[in-house]
Amino acid sequence: MDDDSLRRLPKVELHVHLEGSFDVDRIVELADEAGEELPANPQSILRPKSLSELLARLDWWCGLIRTPEQAVRQAYDFAARLGADGVAYAEVIVNPTHWRGLRREALLEAVSAGFDQAARDGHCDAWLLVSLLRSQSADEALEVVEALAARPPSRLVGLSIDGNEAATGPTGHRFAPAFALAGALGLGRTAHAGESSGPEGIVSALDDLGVSRIDHGVRCVEDRDLMGRLATEGVALNVCLTSNVELLYGSIDGHPLATLVDGGIAVTINTDDPVTLDVTLTSELALAQSVCRWGLQGAIAATETAIRASFASASKASDLHKRLSEFAGWTLPDRT
Repeated sequence: MDDDSLRRLPKVELHVHLEGSFDVDRIVELADEAGEELPANPQSILRPKSLSELLARLDWWCGLIRTPEQAVRQAYDFAARLGADGVAYAEVIVNPTHWRGLRREALLEAVSAGFDQAARDGHCDAWLLVSLLRSQSADEALEVVEALAARPPSRLVGLSIDGNEAATGPTGHRFAPAFALAGALGLGRTAHAGESSGPEGIVSALDDLGVSRIDHGVRCVEDRDLMGRLATEGVALNVCLTSNVELLYGSIDGHPLATLVDGGIAVTINTDDPVTLDVTLTSELALAQSVCRWGLQGAIAATETAIRASFASASKASDLHKRLSEFAGWTLPDRT
């Protein structure tokens, strides 16, 4: 399996944050426009030492976006970057709490507009996952979903939740009403769990929030019964290898991807914060190949899993299956 084949593969990304789409040049440009000093030297600004430091940095550089035009450009440029790597479809997480320079409604409309323009120009077809922050209250979370119901952004496909569970403690019960409303509205539901939390965070996401997939989820390997449940129920884990190595394992040799795959769990490969981590979906799939000894067939299978786990419309999923079949040179079953 060579990088060119992986790059041409019409890939699907389900766990990627717009907050992680800022490169150093863009941060410096925005800081200059806002008249703000950098919190660190440019060489180290994208290399936080912990999850809490990363979240603080995200708050700062996302807060440099002060106009809808800046947000449109950020969304457009990110979709173009994904498209250049051969990503055909992406569900991009946007947590409005990080973007303090714009009202939530203006931000989400601008991001949708940027994604629309990028899709028209032939770049990645990017859609929007609005994310709650674990430190928000139940009332704040419910207000977010009610606002989405009243005026949904054009590219909205689902609701997410992220943040440091190790710092906030269990949050599933607090956000259950917001996620229940999202489900009633027909939105897809996903949650970060099993990274800063252990297996108990995954169980809460399934039972309290009603999610159909988990972002990260890698710490399910600490509970064999939970692994069996995930495999039996077909819950997909949106795994981010480099991100997990940076924040959890220290080395790819310690990553449990092969254990997850061998356990029959549906796994997709993703980048998390690609610019911050200096990775692409192509490079992450190549890394997965080195762990699981996949050939190109393995990358195709992981992409098919991602299509099935996506919140794409039936027609969009069918189109993605067709593109994947054409790339593979045979007819894959349409399991949408």
